[in-house]
Amino acid sequence: MRRMAEEIQPGMEQSSWILSWLPSWCPTSPSQLKDAEEKMLKTVKRPFSRQHVRISSGNYLWTLAFSTHPQPCYPSLPPPPAQPRTPLVLLHGFGGGVALWAQNLDSLSGSGPVYAPDLLGFGRSSRPQFIADAEGAEEQFVAALEEWREKVGLEEMVLLGHNLGGYLSAAFTLKYPHRVKHLLLVEPWGFPARPENPNHNSIPVWIRAMGAFMSPFNPLAGLRLAGPLGPMLVQTIRSDFKQKYSSVFNDNTVSDYIYHVNAQTPSGETAFKNMTIPYGWAKRPMLERIGQVQAHIPISFIYGSRSSIDSDSGYALKKTRTDVEITVIRGAGHYVFADQPEDFNQAVLQILTRTEGSDEGAKH
Repeated sequence: MRRMAEEIQPGMEQSSWILSWLPSWCPTSPSQLKDAEEKMLKTVKRPFSRQHVRISSGNYLWTLAFSTHPQPCYPSLPPPPAQPRTPLVLLHGFGGGVALWAQNLDSLSGSGPVYAPDLLGFGRSSRPQFIADAEGAEEQFVAALEEWREKVGLEEMVLLGHNLGGYLSAAFTLKYPHRVKHLLLVEPWGFPARPENPNHNSIPVWIRAMGAFMSPFNPLAGLRLAGPLGPMLVQTIRSDFKQKYSSVFNDNTVSDYIYHVNAQTPSGETAFKNMTIPYGWAKRPMLERIGQVQAHIPISFIYGSRSSIDSDSGYALKKTRTDVEITVIRGAGHYVFADQPEDFNQAVLQILTRTEGSDEGAKH
């Protein structure tokens, strides 16, 4: 049984009594997460490898890797080109994991290598204790990704990040520009600064009250505090995920995976909380820094037309850089890669093709 005191942030010990009477156990384990992930990935046709890539301090990043070697046992899939493109690296968002790319991996790996790691502190990667301040936590995420890149042996990559993964992709590109050939941001979190006078009146009273009550805790603490009711809670609150993956699953496969990903020790989740201020704004807004990305690195944004994420950040950057491309996918929400997977895959492949084409043009 897991003590729920782990949910309390430093300096909030006085609140520990709140948790003393709450359920302190969850029907989850690393092996259950493994089984849930494998069930999600059964829909992927192309062969791939999976392994824990070791980095420093005894940590590791769980990684899926798709090679470029021809696969004769899968004649229905198009063969990869003779000269594969720059490796594509997929970084998932907050509360996610590698298996959420299940509807994208086959298509995106058809023309070149694809790597999908679980971020440090999430999924099946190590869940260490993060530095408590926002800058330190960001640096820890980025350092882990750089160590992973070196261990995998990637000289250069197209870096695609969704949500928190988009924020960290931008942070990585700022620190290691010579390792990124193209920065592709999918519904990125943490770009605009919090308004000086946010319109709290537009936020329902019950949400403001719940936000104030939950402020000492991690964002998904309620999921773990629910104990055996946790899986049902995910199925109810995030019932939309069943629809997003309805073409490949007709049961609770996706909600089970999301539950087990987030019912483990809240390592990356705690780091994310330390990087935010109330109502999900970033303490260190990326829009204030992303203009410093070196000029030779193109930046692309992909948004869903029905998303709650404001695309203004992408258009604001486009005003100052000529190499910024913005794609809006109709009918898609925040999880654009799951809402409209075919359109998303096509958009990414077109960006990759243009990236390689511009590179060939530069050589000649």
